[in-house]
Amino acid sequence: METILKWEKLLCTERQRISSSNVTSHRNEFDKDYDRIIASSSVRRLQDKAQVFPLQENDFTRTRLTHSLEASAIARSFGLAIGEKLVEKGEFSEVKQIYQLSSLLAVAGLIHDLGNPPFGHYGEDIIRKWFTKWFHSVEFNEFNEEYRRKNKKDSITEQEKEDFIRFEGNAQTLRIISKLQFMNDQYGVNFTYATMATIMKYPWKSTDSRARVKNKFGFFVAEHNVANKIFEKTGIDKGRHAATYLLEASDDIAYLLADVEDGVKKGIIDWDLTYKNIKEALKNEEQLKEIFKELDEKNKKAEENMVPGSSLISMQNFKVAMQGILFVDCRNTFMEYYDDIMNCKFEGDLLGKGKVSNLVKQLQEVTRQTCFIDREVLTLELVGENVIEGLLDRFVAAIAFSEKEPSAKVKEGKLYKLISDNFIYICKLNEEGKPEKTFENFTLYDKLILITDFITGMTDSYAVNLYKELIGIKLP
Repeated sequence: METILKWEKLLCTERQRISSSNVTSHRNEFDKDYDRIIASSSVRRLQDKAQVFPLQENDFTRTRLTHSLEASAIARSFGLAIGEKLVEKGEFSEVKQIYQLSSLLAVAGLIHDLGNPPFGHYGEDIIRKWFTKWFHSVEFNEFNEEYRRKNKKDSITEQEKEDFIRFEGNAQTLRIISKLQFMNDQYGVNFTYATMATIMKYPWKSTDSRARVKNKFGFFVAEHNVANKIFEKTGIDKGRHAATYLLEASDDIAYLLADVEDGVKKGIIDWDLTYKNIKEALKNEEQLKEIFKELDEKNKKAEENMVPGSSLISMQNFKVAMQGILFVDCRNTFMEYYDDIMNCKFEGDLLGKGKVSNLVKQLQEVTRQTCFIDREVLTLELVGENVIEGLLDRFVAAIAFSEKEPSAKVKEGKLYKLISDNFIYICKLNEEGKPEKTFENFTLYDKLILITDFITGMTDSYAVNLYKELIGIKLP
């Protein structure tokens, strides 16, 4: 059957720049992508970015890094499981494609959250709200009017504005891997087009009608050339990469149960009561009855043997069992809707279409009623709001309207000098990849995206500490 998406393009191993690394039999091109990024500063920063609970001092609660490693492991297994099915179906002509898909999903799982700002998705919301307000401010409108009078056009286009008003961590991830994780040139870590396509969950720009409906988009104006090349090489201009559905499912399976486990460990969730309620709510789910029976037997045995921490162990057994159930359900759903996926007709996500969607709803409800409204989480999110807004206030005021690079002798210049030299260097690159642009050549868009690059690249702790230093309550 002819389909819109084709695996020979979806598994595209070409890169922006032809790779100089040697061809080997033990590593495919997606293994190389994984190896290129695993030791990077972008991945390391994830160890101090919140999953649910920000700024944790204990070593049990998950960070974005541990979550990403777990999502990557699940994604790798999806690649093997789906790859075998595609061989049986005749969609894969070679066994090596199974391992290519598995490796592709492993690296996508590892990097899928690289673009998240400090304080996670709440941080994204703060950035969006700040820029929405700023673009309506007196300061911006006066600057824009003066710019329009001199240049006969606005200082920033509508699409460029939307990049900030709808700021999206997924688009920032593409920016990191294609540019900001600087190694040798303007191509960042020079990933394969297939890897970049897989992490582009929303393959459209910020002014697309779908961005207005979903409040999500896949790339900034600054990466439109990269995005167009990805579309050309992989064919995802009509709809998302098929592997992206498996990446999304891996992300969901990882966090749905891990967030509950973290809540139990922190004492926020009474697991014995929660388990009882979940079991009661799902008592009519035939595919779960035998699982609950096995779990009950394990729980009983742990109590009889007076195993310490039996509630946490009970939850961990539940996590392993239910991740297995969700995995198989998503695998089956992917194959059931395979033709729709390959023809860009599939709507929604694999977990939502599966046979155990009620289990998903129950898990979501547990975290919604406990973890996400926990006093510690809410308090730290309010801290995050003050920090991110405070940093945006200072850095945007310092450089957004400056025509010349501010001197380090004045406050504005001191703030500018705090921004990463790498980010400034990348901002200076022209279309040929040469650092020939000067501050005087920077557009307003260049300056704003430089600031968001800097702030979104911060860890939770770095952002808090820098803010404390800038307001004078902590010494450097």
